Amino acid sequence: MTTAVDRFRAAVDSRDLGALDDLFTEDIRLYSPVKFTPFEGRPTVLGLFGVLLRTFEDFRYVGEFAGSSQTSVDGTEAPSAVLLFRATVAGKEIHGIDLVHLDEDGRIKEFTVMVRPASAVQALGEAVLAGLVADGLVPAP
Repeated sequence: MTTAVDRFRAAVDSRDLGALDDLFTEDIRLYSPVKFTPFEGRPTVLGLFGVLLRTFEDFRYVGEFAGSSQTSVDGTEAPSAVLLFRATVAGKEIHGIDLVHLDEDGRIKEFTVMVRPASAVQALGEAVLAGLVADGLVPAP
């Protein structure tokens, strides 16, 4: 059985932004390592993924763990997966995880990204901000 997490990984691997649209709930929340408040709503999160898919170099998932965990929004227990990844941004190697929470219909309702080291977080934040500004998704600082 193919899950939303499997389809998500396939869409990211093929850089297929259109395939992500159907996987997210309308009110998805994405928690970023470079922004305190989450990105909210499908259009915003899809826009962010468009930037991320262009920004990451040599992005690859290297592991996966499945289970359940509490969501940030309301603390409910939800089916979850932790996806381990490696990538490069602006010459900095990134090690990270994506924590994915699913709703009762199996769609992605909450997404948390954590990356290390700090220099990679900074490089990622700068590159993503530039992409968001270029795409008109946020105003220039």
